[in-house]
Amino acid sequence: MSDATTKAAPITYARRLGLFSGTMAVVGGIIGSGIFLNPAIVAQRVGTERLTLLAWILGGGVAVLGGLIYGELGQRLPRAGGSYVYLKAGLNPFAGFLFAWATLLIINTGSTAAVGYTFATYAVDLFGMDPKATIWIAGVVIGLFALINLFGVHFGAWTQNVFVVLKLVALALLIGAGLALPVPDAPCPDCPALLAPVGLAATTAVMATAFAPVLFAYGGWQQTNYIAEEIIEPERNLPRALLIGVAVVVLIYLLANAAYLRTLGARGLAGSHAPAADSLALVLGPIGRRLISIGVMISTAGFLNTSILVTPRVYQAMARDGLFFDAFAQLHARWRTPVTAIVVHATWSILLLFTGTYGQLLDYVVFADWIFFGLTAMALLVIRRRDPPAKGRFRVPGYPWTVLVFIAAAVYVVIGSVASNPGNALKGTGLLALGIPLYLYRRRRGA
Repeated sequence: MSDATTKAAPITYARRLGLFSGTMAVVGGIIGSGIFLNPAIVAQRVGTERLTLLAWILGGGVAVLGGLIYGELGQRLPRAGGSYVYLKAGLNPFAGFLFAWATLLIINTGSTAAVGYTFATYAVDLFGMDPKATIWIAGVVIGLFALINLFGVHFGAWTQNVFVVLKLVALALLIGAGLALPVPDAPCPDCPALLAPVGLAATTAVMATAFAPVLFAYGGWQQTNYIAEEIIEPERNLPRALLIGVAVVVLIYLLANAAYLRTLGARGLAGSHAPAADSLALVLGPIGRRLISIGVMISTAGFLNTSILVTPRVYQAMARDGLFFDAFAQLHARWRTPVTAIVVHATWSILLLFTGTYGQLLDYVVFADWIFFGLTAMALLVIRRRDPPAKGRFRVPGYPWTVLVFIAAAVYVVIGSVASNPGNALKGTGLLALGIPLYLYRRRRGA
C-alpha cells in the first residue's frame, strides 16, 4: 500500500455555523463592556450632550465602513484568520505575522482581560464580595470559557447565541426604561461642571481622544472573519452577517446613549463610574441597579465566550503557514478546535489581569487595534487593484473613497490614543517589536 493511501487526511475545521450564528458572533464580538462603561469617558472628554452623541454617531459610521471592508475581504478570502490572511495576501507575510502577534500579546488578549475585569467588578458589587477577589474571579471565568470552547465550535457557538440574546434583553430594558420612564429634575446636582471645547481646532482635538473609548466599544465586528472556515457558505453569509450585526449594534448604542443622556445628563454621565446602573437606579430604584448589574455580567460573559471562540483561529492560521510554533497549528482530532491556541490565549489574558486597570488595558488595545484596521483596509486597495471583483460579488459601496475615509479614521484614532496615553502607546510599540526576532527565526527555519 502506498504512502499516499495510508497517510491520514489533515484535520480541518467543520462548517457548522449559519447566518444566524454568524450574526450573533458579530453582535457578541462587539457588545461587551464598552457600552456600559465608555459613555462616561466620552462625556468627560467632549463636555456636551451634542458632542457625546456626535462621537457615537461618527463611531457608528466608521464601524459600518469597517463591516463593509471586512465583508468584501471575507467574501474574497473565506479562510480562518481574518486580518492575518488579508494582510499576508495584500501586503506581505510580515504584516500578517505582526497582526497575529499583536492579537496574542495586546489586542484580543487585552480586551479579554479588560472585559473579564469588568465582569468580576460587577460580580463583586452585586454579591457583596471582597474587592480583592476581583482579579481571581476574572481569571476563573476566562478559564471557564476557554474550557467550553475546547469542545467544538458548535458548543461554543450555542453558548454565544444564548448570551447574545440575553445581553440584548438587558440592553432593551436599559433603553426602554431610560427613554420612557420619568426622570428626576436634577439627577446629579453635585457633579462638577464640564468644559466644552471652543472652536474647530479644540473640538477636533477632544473628539480624537473621545474616539478611543467609542471605537473600543464598537470594535469586534472583525472577529467573525476569524472563523470563516467554520461558516456555511462564507462567501454569501459572512458579508450579510457583518452588515446585519454592525447595523444592529449601531442602533442599540445610539439608543443606549440617548437613554444615558436623558436620565443622567452630560454632567451626570461624565461623573458616573457605572452609567447603566446609575441610569436605571434613577428610574427604577435599587432593583434597577441590580437588574442591570446582572445584565452587564451577562453581556461581558458573552463577549468573553465570543473572543475565546474566534481569536485562537488567528494563531492557528499563522502557525499553519509556518510562521509560529507548530503546536498552535494542530486541531484536535475529535473536537476540531485549536486546543493549544485556546489554552495560550486564555492563559495570557489571565496574566494581563495583573498588569493594570480597565482603562490601561483599553488604551493598549485601541492603539494596536486601529493600526491594523488601517493596514487591513490598505490591503483591500492592493487586492482590488490586483484582482478586480467579479460581477455579482459583494463589493464595498463608494470604493475607493469609503475605504480611504476608513483609513483616515484609523490614523485619527491612533493619534488620539497616543495623545491620551503616550506611555501605553510606547509600551505597545515595544511589545510589537518583540515579535520581529521570532518572525525572522521562523522565516529562516522555513527557508
